[in-house]
Amino acid sequence: MKSKFRRERRGTPDAWFENSPVDPIQIAVNTASFAAAMSSRSDGSGVAAQSTNSNRGIRNANTQPDRDSMRKNLPSLSALYAFEATARHLSFSRAAIELNLTQGAISQRIRALEEFLGDKLFIRENNTIRLTETGHEYLRSARNVITEIMVATDRAIGRHRGDELTIGCLGTFAIKCLIPLLPSYRKSNPDVAVRLRTLVPFGNALHEDFDVSIRYGLGDWPGMATWKINEEEVFPVCSPRLLRGAHPLRVPGDLRYHTRIHTSSPLILRDDWPLWLEEAGIPQISATNEISCDLLYPSFQMAIEGMGVVMGRSAVVKSDIATGRLVEPFAIRLPSPLAYHIVTEEHRAKLPKVKSFVDWLLREFKQTMSEVPRSRNR
Repeated sequence: MKSKFRRERRGTPDAWFENSPVDPIQIAVNTASFAAAMSSRSDGSGVAAQSTNSNRGIRNANTQPDRDSMRKNLPSLSALYAFEATARHLSFSRAAIELNLTQGAISQRIRALEEFLGDKLFIRENNTIRLTETGHEYLRSARNVITEIMVATDRAIGRHRGDELTIGCLGTFAIKCLIPLLPSYRKSNPDVAVRLRTLVPFGNALHEDFDVSIRYGLGDWPGMATWKINEEEVFPVCSPRLLRGAHPLRVPGDLRYHTRIHTSSPLILRDDWPLWLEEAGIPQISATNEISCDLLYPSFQMAIEGMGVVMGRSAVVKSDIATGRLVEPFAIRLPSPLAYHIVTEEHRAKLPKVKSFVDWLLREFKQTMSEVPRSRNR
């Protein structure tokens, strides 16, 4: 049976995720602190309980001003919902329809929020509205808060449910590897609702948000149960177009005539290009040009479009090699100590839904890797 929260949540602005600049599955680690601030309102009275005990009275006196300050500095959640929906639609009437309210109620909540902030959020001109500078800035924060509360609430409701599996996954692995396999999992587990959260970056503070997560590293996460998904190898890949033309890629030395694509960000644990070039015996070779991306997926997409050569990971380029979108121009692969792992908290590892997912993914991934040719160029 679904919870009361889920039945009544139909008026929350789920629709804004599609067009929002904020990733709908993003979650910040300050959710708990926000919830703690909101919890001071849980009795609904807004007044601290009085005590006949003098010591308790002193504690109340010391802490009450802080709690009052929290309450005074927090707008109502209903006003945030009204503001977000109105800002997304730039229409009071459409926001009212979405939230199952009257247009007057939406306008009233917006006015109350503007009075609370001491500034205008919208400029009203004839029959149209547009965001003020304050409105634009406040919208980003409002969306983050709404997202955090919704994700935290869903997590609290579904944490111990056997019919819901929350998976945290690095974005490139999710797109290239996990999602293409999920139909098989859904077919085998039709009663399990899958929640996929592509979160960046992963940190120790986030591991409790998921039943399982897919991480990249050495596999040495303290207090966690881990399963290595594959033995990783790294090697250059490119579009088949780069095998033709004035300077076709035939030997590693030909890389000097082509653009080299790097992925540089705190999420990338090491740059594999220097290591591979040394393995190929050309550590000092230069490139005609270089492109740098902060995430793997756009780096691979640039290579697919023929913009240069990128360092591939065997796990995530397998499908593009199999379909011919990418080729492996050289016969040199460098084994990597880093790999993709399934990770979960130790106390969750024995949960049937977790065990079933782990067994399924390891089996499916092993099969798909065995079906991929080592290279389309040899």
